[in-house]
Amino acid sequence: MFYSTEVLSAADIVSDLSLKVKKTSCSRFNINRADVWDGAVRGFKRLSYDPLHDMLVKFTDDDGTVEDAVDTGGPKREFLTLLMDCLRARRIFDGPDNRRFLTFNNAAARDDDYFLAGRMIAVSIVHGGPGPRFLSEMLYDHLTGRTDINGTVEDITDETMKAALLEISSAASLNELHMLIDKYASLLQTAGCFDYPRSVEGKDNIVKDFIQWYILYRNQYSIQRFRDGLSTLDVIHALEQHPSVFRPYMCYSVEKLKPESLEAVFKAQLSEDGSTRRQEETRILGYWRDYLLDTGEQETGVFLQDILMFATGLDSLPPSTILPQPRLSFEWTSKFPIASTCANTIKLPISKNYEEFKNAMDFGIQNSPGFGLH
Repeated sequence: MFYSTEVLSAADIVSDLSLKVKKTSCSRFNINRADVWDGAVRGFKRLSYDPLHDMLVKFTDDDGTVEDAVDTGGPKREFLTLLMDCLRARRIFDGPDNRRFLTFNNAAARDDDYFLAGRMIAVSIVHGGPGPRFLSEMLYDHLTGRTDINGTVEDITDETMKAALLEISSAASLNELHMLIDKYASLLQTAGCFDYPRSVEGKDNIVKDFIQWYILYRNQYSIQRFRDGLSTLDVIHALEQHPSVFRPYMCYSVEKLKPESLEAVFKAQLSEDGSTRRQEETRILGYWRDYLLDTGEQETGVFLQDILMFATGLDSLPPSTILPQPRLSFEWTSKFPIASTCANTIKLPISKNYEEFKNAMDFGIQNSPGFGLH
């Protein structure tokens, strides 16, 4: 049962939804990072698959080793992160890369890809993974029950239709507008918005109605099946009741991961106060904080999301609480960092100076499994 959004965060709501998941049972997924989609479809379509079961993920490109994904979820979180990234480019979506909307595809409809995509997103949210973060605001508002919905001409991917709308929207007089309506009569009739307005301002309603038809109304079958998939684990009702809470996890946000956010996520495990080790650890802790700041400022190489991925299997902060609590510990034998995505832990190397520390961190993260694939 959900309560007021004034007191509930996304983590609170997802925690409530996840109570239904049975930790004593699991659905298995065999995934190769080079083709995440293929293994994901096999797993989600398996007759024995149950979204109420926990997930056991094995990456087949990890030298045949299996991490215990049921208890701590490292491989599961990495899989769901990679899956959300794969989903963005699937044939069921159209539109700008950061504002994707559903588009009808016969082959996708036959394969029920719309339902599958909705289910994948719902499962990711409840099982500790990220949201898609690429749905268009217009699609999200429609899914969550808003009626006052607006899009932009830039969302139209058909160049002929876009050019027509741009012409109509730039009409300077009523006479010019009526001429353009005649010119594009067939197009406007198809969209159900053929009309002769009484003032030039009426062009705005024509453009708005056309965009709504293009993105929403002509794709109603696709949207309904997608919505059916989102009903998995009752996620669609959570979105409807708390649309603003989940919007940053469903739609694109210009706000990126920040060094201070990542610093707050990881709790350092320090040796006894006053000990020699404690002194060394606090020195390295300063390097770590500077490393986050420097990484946040650079435009190439390692990014903040790579650090989070290295430690947790997530490249963005999810709507759920990350469990177990991500931690920092210290590595006294290896000169490179060591991560455990199951324990959400990074062991920081005890380097002689900051430059050595930075190079060691960069090397360790860039040579971790899956780097560059997400």
